[in-house]
Amino acid sequence: MLPSLLARDIQQGIKQFLITGFEPADGFFHGVMHRFVDHEPAWMKGPYLQVALPFRHDSAGRDFFSGFQTECPAYTHQRKAWQRLASDRLAAHTLVATGTGSGKTECFVYPALDHCARARQAGEGGIKALVIYPMNALATDQARCFARFIASTPAFHGLRVGLFVGGNAGAPGSGMLMTPESVITDRDTMRRHPPDILLTNYTMLDYLLIRPRDRQLWEHNSPTTLRYVVVDELHTFDGAQGTDLALLLRRLQARLHTPAGHLICAGTSATLGDTADTAPLREYARQVFGVPFDAHAVITENRLSAAEFLGDAAIEHVLHPRADLGTVLDPAQYTSPEATLAAWVPVFFPELPVPTDVSATKFRVALGELLKRHLLFANLDPPTLP
Repeated sequence: MLPSLLARDIQQGIKQFLITGFEPADGFFHGVMHRFVDHEPAWMKGPYLQVALPFRHDSAGRDFFSGFQTECPAYTHQRKAWQRLASDRLAAHTLVATGTGSGKTECFVYPALDHCARARQAGEGGIKALVIYPMNALATDQARCFARFIASTPAFHGLRVGLFVGGNAGAPGSGMLMTPESVITDRDTMRRHPPDILLTNYTMLDYLLIRPRDRQLWEHNSPTTLRYVVVDELHTFDGAQGTDLALLLRRLQARLHTPAGHLICAGTSATLGDTADTAPLREYARQVFGVPFDAHAVITENRLSAAEFLGDAAIEHVLHPRADLGTVLDPAQYTSPEATLAAWVPVFFPELPVPTDVSATKFRVALGELLKRHLLFANLDPPTLP
């Protein structure tokens, strides 16, 4: 995806929307909207591009947990979340308010899996962690993450995750076992042998608490079996939906006779509000979960500064003027992002050999390092590098 091409598509879409919705049918005024949208400088601004700096890595690396290594080295915000959420550490209610691509899923997945592994070794059955999603598509996508983590980590072997959402059931005999790419989706299998972690949505969870045939799901749960309740994309549960979720979580605890203060509650979102003053956010979470969130409960991201990211890299590359520069840099003439990149690399780095495969991972990693040494990149306005 090239931002320039995407911006042009959005601009064309807005033009078509304005013409379709507001072009007068009257013969005298017909064409007014066409003339308006064609004069882009009068109303269309941008596009504006924001370059996000990398998240700061933590000194713990992959070794925060004693029983296993994480898939990737930890960011500082992930380590803070693990410290609070791990049942053998603080076991504290937590809200993860970090940006897209920051590893929010890992913030709660690893503590939940770590707890389930230790509980399973102690012979404890039943559902130990519950993750609630606002959309089935999101639940299905993250189910693959759970499956991958379990398959790639020996300490988690034997753990079972169930995906209980609406939609059509799979083919007969499918979804009964964990695989490296999928979790259990067969409902009868989950009822007979409840998973350690249950992924669902709040509508389905309502059914699971009242339908007679779903009572088997909870038969192996003692009052203290369920330890984690996680709500992903917490900001989507507002208004009446937030009230429904709040009441549902209270019914869940009443149904399982969960002791007060036993659950570890977590919420995640990339848009949880203003983190400068977390009091309103924590009050909102308190109303949803029914538990208090202390002043340190909100985990925010920590990115490198522009100076830290660029380091001591010397400026080695500049953009040399040429007569056809405007034509070469026009993205509309290229059929794919790969074709665009192949044409632009010699323009920005003329002294380097022309790459044979711009899609290769090795080249793309090298390109990132080259950009640090380009004058245009180093001169980006600091406000665009939050």
